Amino acid sequence: MMPVRPSKIIGIGRNYLEHARELGNEVPVVPILFFKPPTSLIATGETILLPSVSTRVEFEAEIGVVVGKRVRNVDQSGAERAIGGFVCVNDVTCRDLQKTDGQWGRAKGFDTFCPVGPKVVAGLDWRGLELICRVNGVQRQRARSTDMAFSIPELISFLSGIMTLEPGDLIATGTPAGTAPLQHGDVVEVESPGVGILSNPVRSADTP
Repeated sequence: MMPVRPSKIIGIGRNYLEHARELGNEVPVVPILFFKPPTSLIATGETILLPSVSTRVEFEAEIGVVVGKRVRNVDQSGAERAIGGFVCVNDVTCRDLQKTDGQWGRAKGFDTFCPVGPKVVAGLDWRGLELICRVNGVQRQRARSTDMAFSIPELISFLSGIMTLEPGDLIATGTPAGTAPLQHGDVVEVESPGVGILSNPVRSADTP
């Protein structure tokens, strides 16, 4: 079951130093944001489809923040109070299209490219969150929320100065180092202890 129905999905790019470096980029001075369409959402257990137009589709494990109340122009203290809960997110990305297009809408916007789940968990301290990604049972990513270049309250405050955040909106807070290509037949898991495990099989879109 899909645990969120956001009016918008806001992604944050290059929010972990080592991930920015592995892509040959510097950590930005202000957060880089992009959008994923709600049609990219799938729940845990549903299948990630690899589009034939891409030769390099990568997983990106992320901590998702679900907005709990309508906010606009809040400071960091107000941003903390606006957190409705946390959820695991996989910001699936066509890395080759991201590079050739120069902007990220196509690379991150395909159907099935935003697995979210298994549930939204409220009442956790954002400072204590951990993030783990496994592919076929092998750990590929591990980080803590305190490793982010921009903290979760900073991100919410920054975004609320640009747009009104509505209850249920989803913020994908960035991925740590270790992203790599997915292959047909893989199973990718995103875990945040205390939040749950998001698990999705992978197959080629042109395979029945």
